[in-house]
Amino acid sequence: MRLSDTIFALASGAGRAAISLLRLSGPDSALVLTRLAGRLPRPRQASLRRLRHPETGELLDEALLLWFPAPRSYTGEDSAELHLHGGRAVLEGVSAALLACGARPAEPGEFTRRAFLNGRLDLTAAEGIADLIDAETAAQRRQALRQAGGALAARYAGWGERLTRLLAHQEASIEFAEDGIPNDLDDEVRQGAATLAAEIAAHLADGGRGERLREGLWAAIIGAPNAGKSSLLNALAGREAAIVSARAGTTRDVVEVRLDLGGVPVLLADTAGLRDTPDEIEAEGVRRARRRAEEADLVIALFAADAAPDAETLALLRPGTVVVANKVDLAAPPASIGGIAPIALSARDGTGLDALRSLLEREAQSRAGLSEEASLTRPRHRAALGEAVDWLEEAQRAPLPELAAESLRAALRSLGRLTGRVGVEQVLDVVFGDFCIGK
Repeated sequence: MRLSDTIFALASGAGRAAISLLRLSGPDSALVLTRLAGRLPRPRQASLRRLRHPETGELLDEALLLWFPAPRSYTGEDSAELHLHGGRAVLEGVSAALLACGARPAEPGEFTRRAFLNGRLDLTAAEGIADLIDAETAAQRRQALRQAGGALAARYAGWGERLTRLLAHQEASIEFAEDGIPNDLDDEVRQGAATLAAEIAAHLADGGRGERLREGLWAAIIGAPNAGKSSLLNALAGREAAIVSARAGTTRDVVEVRLDLGGVPVLLADTAGLRDTPDEIEAEGVRRARRRAEEADLVIALFAADAAPDAETLALLRPGTVVVANKVDLAAPPASIGGIAPIALSARDGTGLDALRSLLEREAQSRAGLSEEASLTRPRHRAALGEAVDWLEEAQRAPLPELAAESLRAALRSLGRLTGRVGVEQVLDVVFGDFCIGK
């Protein structure tokens, strides 16, 4: 990927459509656009132009053009948007003309990469844009917008500024001890490091809610054969996703559907009925059901109201399990199952389904930890912040100021990896700005 290249790519979806959007970016964008359209449009104003092949003069399309001179563009470079008619022949013709003008197809993510390299956004914002493209629910969209808008970057930048100041003060206490530096500066730095470490640690102790919302929760329906697990899955999904039969042992593998529960994406699994069985295939299904129950973020334990609670399902109950008594159209539900008041349900006629869905939405939102604050969304964020905390704690234990400074410097590098920006000039600015040394 060379920044000296001028690149183009289809920004709209592939396939037949009314409009196709081509994006252009790079140092020769003005020249390329002029060769296609005759002259440049006014900046950031849509202009209707005829596009012609630069070598043959053939008319390719009549399109709306938008021109974004550097640095006020998404990439920070000269850029343009070509709003074309959506026919495949139009897109192929204009793409061929762009190639003839010296532009090349962009690599995956190259527009956003250039925006990062040109200082238009940081790594967390770039990741937020990717999450926004992939968002399936409203809650995912809100989280991605907060991150793409710089909410995480702002928090990390604040910590970075404080850490930069701590490092600068520590360096000043070492290098300029004879120039009027306060005697208690080392103690202030250690206290500041302790405070900052505690704040970052509190941010890390979020139960992984940002990752859960971004990736989705795992939920599993468990229960005895013929408790109605497949019927419940179909009722919640609103379609016939699983085979329903009065014959015990019909479900032998995990059947999954994706749901939106209160804005949280959930992968809900119907599992094999829990029982001892000599059938090798069914036994494997039961093993997978138990494993899915152990791994799931949310477990729905389903019991038949017209039968005694089975020991296999009771053994898998744990705090937070949603207990449901199904088939209340056949028998009255028990007041308690395993010490938990069940949700009364009839998957057949829909009795209690709205109440169950509302409860599942609340449980999903609770586990995803929906909030208006920016949350960690990727393992790399968690790893870098964990390293920063370790280095800040090391700085507090350091027996010498020089070792404390080195630990603070390592902590600053860890924070810098989150946004992709860290430099020694920031430390020097604080040293000479705060203390006016050499005035």
